[in-house]
Amino acid sequence: MGGKILILADVARLSHTYASRAVNEHVLGWLTAESPNCAMGNAMAKLARDGQRVLRDAQSLRLRAAWLYYVYGYTQKGIADRLGLARTTVVKLLDEALKRAEVQIWIAESTPEFIDLSLKLEDRLKLDEAIVVPGDDGADATAKAVGAALGALLSKTINDGMCVGVGWGRTLTASLATFRPPRRDNVKVVSLLGGVVEVTVTNPLEFTWRLANQLGAECFLFPAPLLVESAETRDRLFMRCGLDRLERLASSLDLAVLATGDIGAAATSLSKGLLSKAQLQELCEAGCICETLCNFLDSDGRSVAHPLNERVMSISLDTIARARHIIIATGGAARGEAILATRKRIGCNTLVTDEHAARRLLDLTN
Repeated sequence: MGGKILILADVARLSHTYASRAVNEHVLGWLTAESPNCAMGNAMAKLARDGQRVLRDAQSLRLRAAWLYYVYGYTQKGIADRLGLARTTVVKLLDEALKRAEVQIWIAESTPEFIDLSLKLEDRLKLDEAIVVPGDDGADATAKAVGAALGALLSKTINDGMCVGVGWGRTLTASLATFRPPRRDNVKVVSLLGGVVEVTVTNPLEFTWRLANQLGAECFLFPAPLLVESAETRDRLFMRCGLDRLERLASSLDLAVLATGDIGAAATSLSKGLLSKAQLQELCEAGCICETLCNFLDSDGRSVAHPLNERVMSISLDTIARARHIIIATGGAARGEAILATRKRIGCNTLVTDEHAARRLLDLTN
């Protein structure tokens, strides 16, 4: 049985940033085609893919080397050190993977362990689909791995005539590396929140534009700052600057794609960089555990009582909850509570996450 990883000619190999990290010995990839649980009599409403195929070969050394090289950005020497091989052997493995057409852009395979995690999450959280990828240390590495799975998923699930609402974050931005859809007709991509003036990692407006451009879709940007000075300013911008049109578009989304981040002293959410230490402390004291589209929520998914929630320029979470299908994509054990809170608030049909968040979710819901 053979697995595949797609490598497109215009995709540069990821830079070497993770050579020192250990990769689980048994982890080679995740399901990006039809999940094996489809054959188990489970009537789940998974997002349809074009040309669905089940790709297998969980023990292939070539795929192990390809994962390290193309996804985690290891050098050939780094792979040789990691796998205990000669560098020339690594070169041959990567070359052979290409010749055998085993290389696409993502490792389209999942070990039994991850299949089990996916099935348990689907059952426990009443999901249509859960996609679990290998975990890694650090927010950037986790975002890259989860984002790669998300990009592969979106490449096959956004179809003609869809209205797609998108959020922001490292994970969503990372999805662009594996997002290679065919050109689609009559697709609308809607930004669900405003932008930031000072950009260090990612900007909601930039992500929306790049996603829409790759689809050949009509793009609806959110031309406002992410946070404004007062609730009155927010209301004026919505009513007098045409932003109410975005709210109307968002009220009939076919697909909503967003991430969620944890809030706290050790949090890695990008929104944390927009807050002062005093605001962060106030939010925590008010019971905030996460942010979704820069809306600050407690463990029950309710907006905490804090002025920041009245100043955020985003589509209402209650509006997003009406989307036909909602994808939440985020990873890391610290995001388990955030995923549950966001699911309580807006729902979740498909969850794309990593093994650490998956296990944390199962512990929290046991």
